[in-house]
Amino acid sequence: MSSPQSSSGFAAFAFDSADLTRSAVSTIRVALGITGVLALIAGIFITFWPKNSAIVLTVLIGIYFLIAGLAYVGLGIFSKGLSGGARALDIILGVLFVIGGILMLTSPSESAVVLGIFLGVLVGILWIVEGAVALAQAGNSASKGWSIFFGLLSVIAGIVLLFSPLWGAVILFWVTGISLIILGIMQIVRAFTFGRDLQLSA
Repeated sequence: MSSPQSSSGFAAFAFDSADLTRSAVSTIRVALGITGVLALIAGIFITFWPKNSAIVLTVLIGIYFLIAGLAYVGLGIFSKGLSGGARALDIILGVLFVIGGILMLTSPSESAVVLGIFLGVLVGILWIVEGAVALAQAGNSASKGWSIFFGLLSVIAGIVLLFSPLWGAVILFWVTGISLIILGIMQIVRAFTFGRDLQLSA
C-alpha cells in the first residue's frame, strides 16, 4: 500500500506509479518524454541562438496579432447583438492588432528589439515594485535581514534593467533557455524512471 502524498509545492509532479494502471504509467512516461524533448530543444535554441529565437517568437506573435485582429474585426462587423459603440471598439482593436501583426511580420528583427526593450522595462518595473514591497514588509518578516537584502537587490536589479532594458532582456532570455534545458533533461530522466518499479514487478 502506497504512502499518502504530501501537499507540497511539487505535489502535481508527485505521482505514485503504484496507484496507476500500466496504461496510465505509459501515457505519463510518453507525455514526460515529449515535453522534456521539446523543452530541451527550445532551451538549446534559445541559449545558443537567442537572436534567431527572438525573431521566431516575434513572427509567432505577429501571426497571433493578425488572427486576433481579424477575429475582432469580424466580431465587430457581424455581431448584431452588440451595441454600436462596442462593435466600433472591436473593429478599432482588430485593425490595431492587424497593423501590429503586419509590422512585426514585415520587420521581425526590428520588432524583436522593440519587444526586448519592452520586456526589459516591464520586468525592471516589476522588480522595483517587488523590492519595495519586500522592504515595506521587512519589519513583519521572520528573517528581517534577508528581506531587506532581497528588497534592495530587487530594486537595484530593476533600476539596472530600466537603464539597459535590451541587455536585461537578453540576460532573461538566456536564463529562460538554460532553465528549459535543465527542465527538459529532468523531464526526460523522469520519463525513463517513472513507473520502473511497477514494470519490473509485473
